[in-house]
This record gives sequence, C-alpha cells and structure tokens, in this order.
Amino acid sequence: MFKKILTTTALLFSLSSFAAVDVNKANAADLDGIKGIGPSLSGKILKERNKGNFKDWPDLMHRVSGMGDKSSAKLSAQGLTVNGSAYQGSTSSEPATNKPADKPKAGKS
Repeated sequence: MFKKILTTTALLFSLSSFAAVDVNKANAADLDGIKGIGPSLSGKILKERNKGNFKDWPDLMHRVSGMGDKSSAKLSAQGLTVNGSAYQGSTSSEPATNKPADKPKAGKS
C-alpha cells in the first residue's frame, strides 16, 4: 500500500513540474524555472512584456534578442507558451531543408 501511495505522489509531482508557463502571465521565478531560461533571458522577456503582451511566437522572437527558431522550439518543449500556444516552427512558407532538384548533367547519356 505504501508503494502505491509513494508512486502516486511521485507521479503527481512529475506532472505538476511540467505545467505550461505562459510568457504573458509568468513572473521571473516562473520563467527561470524553464530549462534554458536564466535571469538574463527572463529579464529581457519581462522588460519587453512591460511594453505590451506578446501576440504570438513570432512577436516574442522579434522583440526578445536571443530568441530564434531553435531556442523557441527548445523552450516550448520545456513548457513555455505564448497565449497558451506552443511553438509551431518557422513562419517561413518553405522549410529550410528544401533543396533545389538536381539538374541532369549535360554530355553523357
């Protein structure tokens, strides 16, 4: 019986530790609790948020230096959200991995 209680308690703690943190509602401690955000980045986020809430991920990335595609994806995976939304990736219309099709070589057939 003790093992069941201990297991249930551990499960509840693990679930609560992955609670989403919304960038527009979080305080410095909440932001610092996200792996990858330290005092410097949380300070930048809070300073920019004082000018107005972030509309979406591209707005956050544009206004806070150091926030790019890779860091946004990592922070989102750790539970950071903007208006309750997780990061969905680059906003460009074409994926960066697309390469032009190889052209046939002239000469040999």
